[in-house]
Amino acid sequence: MIETLSHWIDALAAFVFWKIPFFGTQIEAIVLWLAVPMLFFTLWLGVPQITGFRFGLRALRGHYADPAHPGEMSQFAALATALSGTLGLGNIAGVAIAIAAGGPGAAFWLFIIGLFAMALKCAEVTLGLKYREFDDAGRVRGGPMYVMKNGLKARGWPRIGAAIGTLYAVFALGGAIPLVQVNQSYAQVSAVVGADFALEYGIGLALAVSLVVVGGARWLGRVTVLLVPAMSLLYLLAALAIIIHHRAELPAALLTIISDAFTGKAAAGGAIGAFVIGMRRAVYSCEAGVGSAVIAHAAARTREPASEGLVALLEPFIDTVVVCSLTALMIVVSGVWDDGFKDISMASAAFAGVISWFPNVLAVAVVLFAYSTLIAWGYYGGQAWAYLFGPSRTATIGYRLLYCLLLPIGALLDISRVINLIDSAFFLMALPNVLMLYVFAPEVRREIRGYIARKSGAAAEPATA
Repeated sequence: MIETLSHWIDALAAFVFWKIPFFGTQIEAIVLWLAVPMLFFTLWLGVPQITGFRFGLRALRGHYADPAHPGEMSQFAALATALSGTLGLGNIAGVAIAIAAGGPGAAFWLFIIGLFAMALKCAEVTLGLKYREFDDAGRVRGGPMYVMKNGLKARGWPRIGAAIGTLYAVFALGGAIPLVQVNQSYAQVSAVVGADFALEYGIGLALAVSLVVVGGARWLGRVTVLLVPAMSLLYLLAALAIIIHHRAELPAALLTIISDAFTGKAAAGGAIGAFVIGMRRAVYSCEAGVGSAVIAHAAARTREPASEGLVALLEPFIDTVVVCSLTALMIVVSGVWDDGFKDISMASAAFAGVISWFPNVLAVAVVLFAYSTLIAWGYYGGQAWAYLFGPSRTATIGYRLLYCLLLPIGALLDISRVINLIDSAFFLMALPNVLMLYVFAPEVRREIRGYIARKSGAAAEPATA
């Protein structure tokens, strides 16, 4: 059964990541499909990474909060929920996999892509807030599928909108099973414990996830507001400790990262290969262009779509620009990137090189990261399932059971197969999502630029957003 599944995974990956000629080499078409809108929306929205950053921070701190606004959670809780889905093994194992495949130069492109991803995330979340729905009980239904359905309906294309929304929801169900989180958290825990208990670990993690997934958006918001800051602080302090320990090698490490991004020494096809690897891992880490985090942000309590869009641009900054960059720097400065490691074992070796028991700290961090990501994606997948089959209690319970039953597979599959499966399902979501972002680009610009102009020109900020 596992061999048959592996065969189908390889076939799917070959379809999704087909390559096209690019400056004398070949590049995966999906990489360009995501890179171009990052640059486009950065320019189209007037570089919101700079012009809107402070307004996102103000909204995050509750400056415009009003309990009367529609939504299920505060803007801070919505960001924490979205970060719980992005801050995960992609920031640790994903960075290590990128460096193993693309060399240290891939870390440079991770950083650059994270900056441009901020504008794309801002655009898709703004649209998500504009076209979200509310049921009779005040619960939010949101995500790219509702942008497609309601946005195109408003333009007189209801059937096309419903069809594209359905397509996205189907892809989202595949992308909403983040098996790499199970796989790589198990890899680190088993390495520390020194035992093989893959199935037992997968089942135990699935049971723990089920305790929160059944609670819905409000439960999720309460858990992530506490869990995300705690796990992030734990990991960042440990990574900084390693960088400080190797501070004498820091200038050389930075030079290695920058030079390798352009010298063509990367293992996966020179400088272009480093870019491609960096792009894949950056998008998987911050999810910009994929649309998944829109589902979490759609629950934010605000009347201004652009307000949450500007909060959302902080997400790639925290996730990719800060956390992924620290992981990459920790790996390169410690020198373990060239020792033959292929996955999270590379980060573990960097930890062990400072203090022998540091891999235990990493094990705790990765389990927390994996857990938070899994509960967030359980909510995302549930929203896609509800869009397809309705929000009935029977359908909801059925999806949650299916989701938790599938998680243990991640601990049993080879890491390369897990990466191919999740990347394939994940990037399929970007096809309809990016297309709709171009369609609604004029609306996004009016929302973002209008909001920034109002807030910049106001003599005194109002109490509402």
